[in-house]
Amino acid sequence: MPKTQYIWLDGKFIESGRANVHMLTHSLQYGSGVFEGIRAYHTEKGPAVFRLTDHVRRFLRSAKIYSMGLGYDEKELGSAVVNLISKNGLKSCYIRPFAFYNDNHIGLDVTGKKTSVAIAAVDFGSYFTNKDKGISCVVSSWRRINSQILPVQAKASGNYLNSIIASQDARSKGVDEAILLDINGYVAEGPGENIFLIRDNKLITPSESSDILLGITRDSLIKIAESRGLEFEERFVHREELYTADEVFFCGTAAELTPITQIDGRKIGNGRIGPITDLLSRAYSNATTGADPEFKDWLTYA
Repeated sequence: MPKTQYIWLDGKFIESGRANVHMLTHSLQYGSGVFEGIRAYHTEKGPAVFRLTDHVRRFLRSAKIYSMGLGYDEKELGSAVVNLISKNGLKSCYIRPFAFYNDNHIGLDVTGKKTSVAIAAVDFGSYFTNKDKGISCVVSSWRRINSQILPVQAKASGNYLNSIIASQDARSKGVDEAILLDINGYVAEGPGENIFLIRDNKLITPSESSDILLGITRDSLIKIAESRGLEFEERFVHREELYTADEVFFCGTAAELTPITQIDGRKIGNGRIGPITDLLSRAYSNATTGADPEFKDWLTYA
């Protein structure tokens, strides 16, 4: 008999099959929720959550931007994540905190409406099936939303309709993923990933001014690169720079570090995973699994 799996919902552990909401829940209708994506990795000391505090803080910031009162603080949410992993007996997993208006009314006004917080933890492998060989991308005709339209630094459900339509378009063209430009035509990010390129041994990534989400994996790789003495630059990135880069890769909690070997039908570099991408991928794996003592403070053991 399969082991019972639990969801943490409003302070209680509930069997996953019983964690239900009304079909007309506001956040289901209007995309008015905020969420977070976190990973826990198998280590010699047991499951370890990667940069838990930073993820929980971003979750709370997303809620604050939308004036959602969650009713839980950083410590309570962090403890809920750790206890959920333990209760479900998971060695590694993907963790999804989600805050939403748990109210079944028709209409946009959320004044005084109930806010619920749910946390799920599930087994999760590679986001891209061909990650080890590198993926193919196209630059999307859909532009990345900006802060004049929606707050891009909030990890909000509705924001990801922009990502979904770009990703659908890319897959309809026979490639693995899309790359979005910002409203001014500079490279922004993937649908759910930040992007880096490498040219002449320098690591380059779009800055916050390109309306990117400030990814925690992105920040981790910047810190790892600096620890390895790699030259690094944040700036506006022109589309054509992708084509002439030596290496390009995506990064994110789900995607981890995913090499990109083809963009718009053009090979990136020699069309294979490059040496700096490989170095950073191995270093990131060591950091997430506790094999690198330099970054041991990024791990919270469950």
